[in-house]
Amino acid sequence: MIRSFGTSRDNQDVFAIDIWNGALSATILTWGAVVQDLRLAGHEPPLVLGFRKFKHYPRYSPYFGAIVGRYANRINDGQATIAGSTHQFDTNFLGKHCLHGGKTGYSVRDWVLSDHANDFVELRLSDPDGMMGFPGKIELCVRYEISDGATLAISITASCDTTTLFNPAHHSYFCLDDSNHVRDHEISIAADHYLPVDDEAIPTGEIATVNGTRFDLRIPGLIGDTGFDHNFCLGAARGPLRHVASVRSPKSGVGMQVATTEPGLQFYSGHKLGPPVLGLIKKLYGPFSGLCLEPQIWPDAPNNPHFPSALLQPGSFYRQQTTFAFHGG
Repeated sequence: MIRSFGTSRDNQDVFAIDIWNGALSATILTWGAVVQDLRLAGHEPPLVLGFRKFKHYPRYSPYFGAIVGRYANRINDGQATIAGSTHQFDTNFLGKHCLHGGKTGYSVRDWVLSDHANDFVELRLSDPDGMMGFPGKIELCVRYEISDGATLAISITASCDTTTLFNPAHHSYFCLDDSNHVRDHEISIAADHYLPVDDEAIPTGEIATVNGTRFDLRIPGLIGDTGFDHNFCLGAARGPLRHVASVRSPKSGVGMQVATTEPGLQFYSGHKLGPPVLGLIKKLYGPFSGLCLEPQIWPDAPNNPHFPSALLQPGSFYRQQTTFAFHGG
């Protein structure tokens, strides 16, 4: 079902598309390619954070449910060298770094609905040369599909006309019970290494072992009160779809399995949340109200040659796959 959800700042109609299959249903917005709602049969609360009214998204959303890009996460000083030329990107983070593609990244743009059925929706975006400082034109498509087994499958495909950076990511915040916080959620991430960051959340360049640190999440443990906003290193390059993380609420019994093709997983525990308007649960979201697991290339990879490459070449075809599979409840 397609219905009107509001009007964007560019005076474009924003539509909400409902999709479903078996026990899982979702609502997708054409603005930001946002997962606005996600529900599991037999489990009353929503599985994701979001707003009931569109007007709150442009004003207050910390990327709730959006596709972020052209480059997810941070680029130090908003600069990178591409094909021998230095490029300056929008510095929307602390006034000096680029975050999630800049202030007019994919998360706040109007996408075009290109196809849909009961169980899937496809949205397209044309990202012009020079937008937010990134070279080259990119044509991209995101497909949200609900498959058997209560699984939300996300596929991002793209092509470009010149060598550029491309590192999109899905940015839902998840909470698997009605507590309005994830401190008591159990999490595991199948990563032997992570990226330490400085006090401005920029990777130091070190690829550190998780052994003996709080970042060793290979065995499930409670999230607790310690904030995370770090990249966990899953591999040296994009690879086949494989399981990388699990989350479970002991309170509700609902669990989530994450699989991806990407070499990195940004785990953000939502400890800085605090939008001043009511969320889907008709309550205010506060610190730790939801967690993000964002599959992507590692942050600031363009300025760290020993990190996986985020370059996209003309003539090549980009494809990212991620699945969020739910059970229990």
